[in-house]
Amino acid sequence: MADNKVQEVEPNESLTSVQGFWEKNKKAIIGVSAAIIVLAAGWLAYKHLVKEPNNARAAEAMFKAEEFFRNDSLDLALNGNGQYKGFLHIINNFGGTPSANLAHYYAGVIYLKKQDFNNAVKHLKNFTTDADQVQMIAYGKLGDAYSEQGKKEEAVEQYKKAGKHFPEDEVNSSEFLFRAGYLLESMGKNQEAVDVYKQIKQKYPRTEKGFSIDKYIYRLSIEKNDFSVK
Repeated sequence: MADNKVQEVEPNESLTSVQGFWEKNKKAIIGVSAAIIVLAAGWLAYKHLVKEPNNARAAEAMFKAEEFFRNDSLDLALNGNGQYKGFLHIINNFGGTPSANLAHYYAGVIYLKKQDFNNAVKHLKNFTTDADQVQMIAYGKLGDAYSEQGKKEEAVEQYKKAGKHFPEDEVNSSEFLFRAGYLLESMGKNQEAVDVYKQIKQKYPRTEKGFSIDKYIYRLSIEKNDFSVK
């Protein structure tokens, strides 16, 4: 009769290693897991109890402020009245919301109209959007504010950004590039001005600025015969 032998089972080294790791680090693992749960719960609470209500309140305030703006009631749009809030209140009380971001744009435009160029720059610099056409206009208005301050280099930079940001809008793109070229010309940077004017000629020939740009190029170009006066 064959001997009955009990076969010894070798312990699984991987399982032993995992068990050992767990025993050594279980307190840290549990702590990290608890921290993640707390953070996730905190984020959800912030989102539902703070962020979303703030967004809603800011959007509600924006509705009336924008109405004031459309009616050209600039002081009311900026500061509100006893019943309704203005853009500055939205900026100061609902920072980080989409409405506060947009309020920076409106505030910058209002200050530009009121010839308060320092505040115009301050607010327009704080505005950003994925809507390319709106961002183009914001760059252009920031260029206007810098130009009014006598900061020509900064103005040229913003005008160039505006002129290249949304080329589908040929009218505004050519206008902002023209402003950049004209400022460069006033700074004595004639070759840089010509380069900008040539961009208008090449990219936006069917616009008002495109139709008339040859005379500006001709006036500054060394090789005047290359361009015809129109």
